[in-house]
Amino acid sequence: MKNDLPDLFPGFDSITVEANDVRLFCRTGGSGPPLLLLHGYPQSHVCWHKVAPQLAEHFTLVLPDLPGYGRSSVPPLSDDHAAYSKRSMASAMVGLMKVLGHSTFFLAGHDRGGRVAYRLALDHPQALLKVAVLDILPTCDYWDRMDRLFGLKIYHWMFLAQAAPFPEKTISAAPIRFLDHTLASWTAAKNLSCFSKEAMAHNRDWFCEPDRVSATCEDYRAGATIDYDHDRADLDAGRKILVPLLALWGSKGIATSVDDPLEVWRGWSRTAVGAALPGGHFLPEEAPEETVTALLEFFASTSGS
Repeated sequence: MKNDLPDLFPGFDSITVEANDVRLFCRTGGSGPPLLLLHGYPQSHVCWHKVAPQLAEHFTLVLPDLPGYGRSSVPPLSDDHAAYSKRSMASAMVGLMKVLGHSTFFLAGHDRGGRVAYRLALDHPQALLKVAVLDILPTCDYWDRMDRLFGLKIYHWMFLAQAAPFPEKTISAAPIRFLDHTLASWTAAKNLSCFSKEAMAHNRDWFCEPDRVSATCEDYRAGATIDYDHDRADLDAGRKILVPLLALWGSKGIATSVDDPLEVWRGWSRTAVGAALPGGHFLPEEAPEETVTALLEFFASTSGS
């Protein structure tokens, strides 16, 4: 990876923390109660650069790259995909925050980071104050709703979950073309206009590395197998997310594949509140002001409503 990439977090520290046998690169900055921000696919912590300055006025921000993404280490692939399960990632995030001195914290996650976020809320409720998920529905809800139209909309779930090395070799034949198409196709405008040139430089830099392309595919293989099983076990056992939950989704985002995303989340959390924001899937970059406002209102309220 290049060392001369633009700094999108001036005044923030860059650190690498080892937690649960994975080295997590992250940026930290701001002041106030701790807020962990988790990115999604095919991005890194850089996706938060438009909202971080305002959030840093109210919170101590921790922005890691998920395992296998960005500058974090790449866990080995395995037949059960366990290292890339959201349970494993959530445990690593709890470990990261403990190393940084935060036994409890706020949490917001976008896309794959949102899946880590709600899994963390289920597995480690004692660590969380509140949790926000951006433009997702729970993993097993997506798989259970998969039909012709839904499959066309999130075709990447089935493509990336294919056995190694098929999807990674296909992507690696033209990684930048695949990356740019994927990012553009999930925006409301269907182009790259919401992404800064500097952020795209970061995205394109790490996504060219074959081992990281493979890691991101393994993330989706975990989603189709072990993550689904974990979700289904919780549903069957009647387990709920106990901390206050905010669901945000783009008015033209992926979560609008169902008529009422909030109703889906209320099946997982009795306290769930939520709303649509303008834009597509990438709320922190397509609707940064609205995203900041929604997060600040939710995390600052005493009830979570």
